[in-house]
Amino acid sequence: MAEKKNILTYAGLTKLENELHDLKVNKRTEVAQKIKEAREQGDLSENAEYDAAKDEQRDIEARIEEIEKILKNAEVVDEDDVDTKKINVGCKVKLLDKEYDEELEFMIVGSTEASSLNGMISNESPLGKELIGKKVGNVVSVETQDGVAKFKVLAIERVN
Repeated sequence: MAEKKNILTYAGLTKLENELHDLKVNKRTEVAQKIKEAREQGDLSENAEYDAAKDEQRDIEARIEEIEKILKNAEVVDEDDVDTKKINVGCKVKLLDKEYDEELEFMIVGSTEASSLNGMISNESPLGKELIGKKVGNVVSVETQDGVAKFKVLAIERVN
């Protein structure tokens, strides 16, 4: 079975590469120093600092592995190639929430980058799935916990 492609914007790719570099270069060194200092304190069986440092080391290594796996299967969307005639990953969309008569703006990204608090929704989310391929003027309906929400596409733009 082929691994799932991780769709990333160029900004998302850069952010992950920077995080990976920081983990490998800085965080690994810091935690190794903490472990060394904790070992020097003697008995490791009752050494909370040692246990905490080993836990931190385990978390860092797990995150490094996770990022490397994401990057290995990354497919980067070139924002310059985004077609602004229809919604796709890498574009910014302006929507009108028909129920609340409120304008919303989202960037459509791959699931790896999604952050609703930062206005970045996944192409795999219910709203993201409905929006992909739509054009300005189209209305989409999305099933929510409170019923069906309707959104009208007002604009499609490139991110940069």
